[in-house]
Amino acid sequence: MLTTTERPNAASQPALTTTVAREYVHRAALSEVFLTGWRKECADRFTITAQWPRSHSFYISEHGLYDPLLLSETVRQCGLLLTHVGYDMPFGHQISWSRLQYAINPQALRIETRPADIELHVTCSDIKYHGTVPRTMVMHLEAIRAGSLLAMASIRFSNHSPAVYRRLRMGRNVEEIFAAVPEPIEPVSRAAVGRLRRQDIVLSPTEESGRWQLRVDTSHPVLFDHPVDHVPGMLLLEAVRQAGHAMDPAQAGAALPVSLDVSFNRYVEFDEPCWIEAESIPTMSPSSGARRTIRVNARQKGSFAFNATAELADAASL
Repeated sequence: MLTTTERPNAASQPALTTTVAREYVHRAALSEVFLTGWRKECADRFTITAQWPRSHSFYISEHGLYDPLLLSETVRQCGLLLTHVGYDMPFGHQISWSRLQYAINPQALRIETRPADIELHVTCSDIKYHGTVPRTMVMHLEAIRAGSLLAMASIRFSNHSPAVYRRLRMGRNVEEIFAAVPEPIEPVSRAAVGRLRRQDIVLSPTEESGRWQLRVDTSHPVLFDHPVDHVPGMLLLEAVRQAGHAMDPAQAGAALPVSLDVSFNRYVEFDEPCWIEAESIPTMSPSSGARRTIRVNARQKGSFAFNATAELADAASL
């Protein structure tokens, strides 16, 4: 029996792990927080730990492989976490992506008997301050799993104070905008985009080949974890993936975006149709069809909302 002066042997106690506070990554659901810790290594350099679940309701595992878009969500969370804990960004500020790039080693995506523990080495650069708070920043990330390189990524984003964001969004109220979002339009078929649930489909058919209307369902528990005043970036990345699958729906496995380069030019609004346009890019790759490259653009109100290039791998070939 322990007395008040006795302590258990510290060496025998297991290390305790939890997630970072959900508020740091702008998530309402604890189940959607993938980051488990962080530490500062030196000026503008950090190490972040994360864990990916073996199964997820939206980022679905195919052919025993993790969904690469889990990396994008992890990178998104890293950017938010570090601006808060590393650079003292107050709560209430808004982050806007301008560019996201990543390249993944597909072999490191294999699901094993335990959840994947990820270590991310982050270097922040090109930091421009407004007072003491970063206004713009680039984060370069190296993701390691079990001692092997999982992915390289970078993200460029801007930080807006509540006053600046209100001016940027012309004073529109988030709750009012979210409540007024139209009902989701009819989706393409499940087979066309490799999705089993209607709710997960983000494309609607048109009469033109390689062109779809963006489908927005604000009841989705992952893509719309909380009210927002514009279409979330992660939904747009899913549109890139689904467009790639829809271009070749007969492939044996899921279309995995193993590399991605996307530039965000403007917010995608809820109250205007957004058109997703995709085309194949010829390559000299000797992959015999196992990999292909596509270009995907989003048009809204006559201008490009985003431009993306993605390399897709057939999950069945990995």
